[in-house]
Amino acid sequence: MPETPPAPPSLADLRKEIDAIDEQMHQLLMKRGDIIDRLIQVKKTQEVGSAFRPAREADMMKRLVQRHRGILPLDTVESIWRVIVSTFTYVQAPFSVHADVSVGEAAMRDSARFHFGFLVPYVAHFSAQAAVEAVAKSKGDLALVSVTSGHTPWWIALEPVGAPKIIARLPFLERADHPAALPVFAISRVADDALLLEVETWSIRVSGWNAQVARALSPLADIVTVPDTAFDSAALLVSIEAPSSLEKIRAALIAAGASVRSTALVGGHAKRYTVPS
Repeated sequence: MPETPPAPPSLADLRKEIDAIDEQMHQLLMKRGDIIDRLIQVKKTQEVGSAFRPAREADMMKRLVQRHRGILPLDTVESIWRVIVSTFTYVQAPFSVHADVSVGEAAMRDSARFHFGFLVPYVAHFSAQAAVEAVAKSKGDLALVSVTSGHTPWWIALEPVGAPKIIARLPFLERADHPAALPVFAISRVADDALLLEVETWSIRVSGWNAQVARALSPLADIVTVPDTAFDSAALLVSIEAPSSLEKIRAALIAAGASVRSTALVGGHAKRYTVPS
């Protein structure tokens, strides 16, 4: 006679399994907290004012996507992970998020809460310049500015040595229907060895700016422009990803009839990771 198939587990048994997993996750979170506590003592992060590690975060996010499977939506996984990392970063060195809401309060708040949770204080500003100024005056805060924000050349404040820099572009994971899809730059002070320059962001000031010059540059890089019509010049924020380079941008500007007045590296970030559909 054929063997009788085993009876399916009962609801009570399955709930016990879930409870056991929940306890394991909680234990692991507490263990992570213990390690962070030891990290604070070793690295003295409370003294340097910033615990952001954008290169490490980008690498962790790539690995998370590559190993994820099952019915749990990736949005949920990313959100949980972001809250965990942001919370432990906050524990190491408390910081606030200063958000430029000139592009829309709701979209910017969604981005801030999705990426940094509710524990990290959220401060709204009505211009990118105000958000950046707040970070410059702080010990280790972070600003969120729309990638397309170009009412004023706010990035010029990032040029001096020791000034905050662009450290990330969010969302890092690109996919359709992202719940926090507004593209933003994250700006903060960060250790030189922690800055990720897969995509370099440059402040470039030019003379002889016109539509022809803009067309020459558009295939080479992502550009935010604030023209100055009184002096036929412009301030550019240029995001350069290989195979483009600053020298290629400079050559394209000159070939199109413009002249480069100054250049300054104002940060960098990871290449965007597109999630397969």
